[in-house]
Amino acid sequence: MTFLAADAPTPMPEGAGPGPATRSAYAEADDPLGLLDLFGDPFVRDPYPWLDRLRSESPVHHDPATGLWLVSRHHDVRQVLLDTDRFLPDNAQHAATPLPVAVLRVFARARFTLPPALANNGTLSHAGLRRVVTRFFNAQRVTAAVPVIERIAGELLDALSPQLESNSGCDLFTSFAQVLPCRVLMELLGIQGVEPGTLIRWSDASLELFWGRPTLERQLELAESVVEFHRWLTSTVRDHAAPSDSFIGALANHRLPDGSPLDVETAVAACFFVFIAGQSTTGQLIATVLRRALAEPGMWPRAAAEEGQAEAWVEEVLRREPPVTTWRRVTARATRLGGVELPAGAPLLLMLMGTGSDPDVFPDPERMCPHRANIRHHLAFGAGRHRCPGASLARTEAAVALRAAARTLPHIRLATRPAEPPMLGLLSFRAPMQVDVEQRTEHLV
Repeated sequence: MTFLAADAPTPMPEGAGPGPATRSAYAEADDPLGLLDLFGDPFVRDPYPWLDRLRSESPVHHDPATGLWLVSRHHDVRQVLLDTDRFLPDNAQHAATPLPVAVLRVFARARFTLPPALANNGTLSHAGLRRVVTRFFNAQRVTAAVPVIERIAGELLDALSPQLESNSGCDLFTSFAQVLPCRVLMELLGIQGVEPGTLIRWSDASLELFWGRPTLERQLELAESVVEFHRWLTSTVRDHAAPSDSFIGALANHRLPDGSPLDVETAVAACFFVFIAGQSTTGQLIATVLRRALAEPGMWPRAAAEEGQAEAWVEEVLRREPPVTTWRRVTARATRLGGVELPAGAPLLLMLMGTGSDPDVFPDPERMCPHRANIRHHLAFGAGRHRCPGASLARTEAAVALRAAARTLPHIRLATRPAEPPMLGLLSFRAPMQVDVEQRTEHLV
């Protein structure tokens, strides 16, 4: 993780830029797409018109407010992900908003450090570390985990039934979608000594601090939670109490290419991001899957009754509305992409969400169409050597969650108020933060 002080005498980093007050002047002067604000409510609420315009008018577009080059066509994004010689992962986890001195002091006092481990690691150590991770998320382990996922989903949904029967409604995000992947991850990786709610709070704080645009006051608040997370991970890795067949135990036994043991700091960095990706982003996916299924006429009963329908719906949501909306790369040298000359060190923002709606790849992209012939061509999990190692588990958890919810709660619908849920709108993450449901009145009669 790379941090930058607010007053550092360096060029503006990727993801950083002027605040909202100066946004308009930049946009009107230099941005042919108008008032594009990657953190703004119009973009977060409905990014598709902006993404469509980027693809058609400026597929490799320099955003003057952030300094990022926005890459939006499926072909170009895939090319960047696969070409690790020209396009490096080094900036993948840079703080999107510069961290001020006050926050850096909080980190310095806590000895907080996250050296490159997985998504931002372009060194020779990446392949071995990735093998450690994929060993816990391979197809065999995911298949074996289905009964665990079903059991936890059943427990959570059974607890909601009395609340819904009393006609008081509930939020499927905080009570189900968010909790399910956290508890599953804890069981699969042997995570102990922390409550699920605490791990969720730590993960959400990390996402907001490093991928959001929080105020200084909010940054300081988030930094305290992130430091708690890091301190717990460091203590857990150092005490050598984790079983050898657990995830942390496997990292402790891992050897680097030169034969030396993995250092504690890198092991902590690997855990930090695996824990976040394994539960926060999967929870965001489940929330989107549930909300979109409830909004699609006829989809809820079909997900419950038809074999393979839940899996097909999850795949279509991943194409159209993935929780990880963008990812970053940096050019290793001056190069050409999509007809545009890029200098060495140019920070790229790959618009993963936009690639799923590229009409050159997916006909009629705005229509939700499960069982598309080429559905697995989407880039929701990336591509190449840095493709998400937890993709199979995320898919499986989301499908099990949808099928279990549709069977256990067959008579629910989206609550009429509020009509639009609050949305998580970070640089690389987007999802509904509420899925409010109620019993259908015709069922209660």
